[in-house]
Amino acid sequence: MTTMTRPVPVDPLGADLTRTLRALKLGGMADTLPERLHLARQQHLGHAAFLELVLADEVTRRESRSATLRASKAGLDATMRLDTFDDQPDLSYDRQLWSDLTTLRFTEAGTGVLILGPVGVGKTHLATALGHIAIRRRLTVAFHRADKLFTRLRASRLDNTLDAEIRRLTSIDLLIIDDFALRALDTTQTNDFYEIVVERHRRASTIWVSNREPAEWLALTSDALLAQSAIDRLTSGAHTLIVEGPSYRQRARVTIDPRSEIRNAR
Repeated sequence: MTTMTRPVPVDPLGADLTRTLRALKLGGMADTLPERLHLARQQHLGHAAFLELVLADEVTRRESRSATLRASKAGLDATMRLDTFDDQPDLSYDRQLWSDLTTLRFTEAGTGVLILGPVGVGKTHLATALGHIAIRRRLTVAFHRADKLFTRLRASRLDNTLDAEIRRLTSIDLLIIDDFALRALDTTQTNDFYEIVVERHRRASTIWVSNREPAEWLALTSDALLAQSAIDRLTSGAHTLIVEGPSYRQRARVTIDPRSEIRNAR
């Protein structure tokens, strides 16, 4: 009985070229170079045009990889991008304002954005999508859920790193704070809210995502004077995008035919 040996796959670039690309940290080129060589022969590209083509591929590949890493470090959900937003016709929001926000002109002016609306309408997705756009524009971005951010700041008081944390938050080009004012803020959290707003006011842009309107935030804080001062700064000149409609989570629920349940029970 004879055993059949599988043919060894041939490297279309050759072992020497592949090793050279890896040595130059250009191993990613090996994935597209065969197709580019074929295209060059078809279109009779000159050496300079061919070199420009493969180098442009490498630049695009590196920029994409860099953006992915920076988005992950910023805490952005990779699935919540502009192209993945399910903009249903039963969602109500100012689409002209949203289009303007995607240009990120508000970051140049250092103004804030409020994305408000009921649970599940896609507020976090929209805020995260702006974060991804900012990452591709080479802006520094950080995404924090409000309760976790306040917990982090509280912990920084224990090891005397609060000032460093505030400086870090102040230096970020675009700060996204999600699920703000879901719960009442205690004295420490109210003070941290005030510090974040004051330190970033007119210096850098912050996106605040909340199920409540700013008028409701005051009652959830422990110091009305501090909170009023912060909210006044925050809302002055801020762009407010109100999103209304059915919850994505409810829309995604599978509808079960009661007749099928009866049949299955038999």
